[in-house]
Amino acid sequence: MELVEQPLPAGADDMLAEIARPVPVCADESCFDRASLAGLKGKYDVVNLKLDKTGGLTEGLFTRDLARAMGFQVMVGCMVGSSLAMAPAVILAQGAAWTDLDGPLLLAEDRPHPLWYDGEGVHPSDANLWG
Repeated sequence: MELVEQPLPAGADDMLAEIARPVPVCADESCFDRASLAGLKGKYDVVNLKLDKTGGLTEGLFTRDLARAMGFQVMVGCMVGSSLAMAPAVILAQGAAWTDLDGPLLLAEDRPHPLWYDGEGVHPSDANLWG
């Protein structure tokens, strides 16, 4: 097991600061943007950043950098969305310990010129993805 993601509901996770964590614990529903990070310190080892929750790429990048400076490991995740929605998250995911950018794979149909996936992970599309 590599990590446990959000084992308790957001707002009901204070006890995580009081227990030993032999496996890293990742904040998902408890993590939004830079403002949420201070409240996660001591409770979580990893933060899962999703552009839908940070408000976009710019805040996502600021949040990622601050999280690392605060000692958190970083995971980049997503909600269900097209390759066009996921492409900026590929930028955010550079250097992340974990990525979960499978949103386009959960759609019945994606955009033309989608991101492509293989055993190594997700890879950028060509410039045609942007239209």
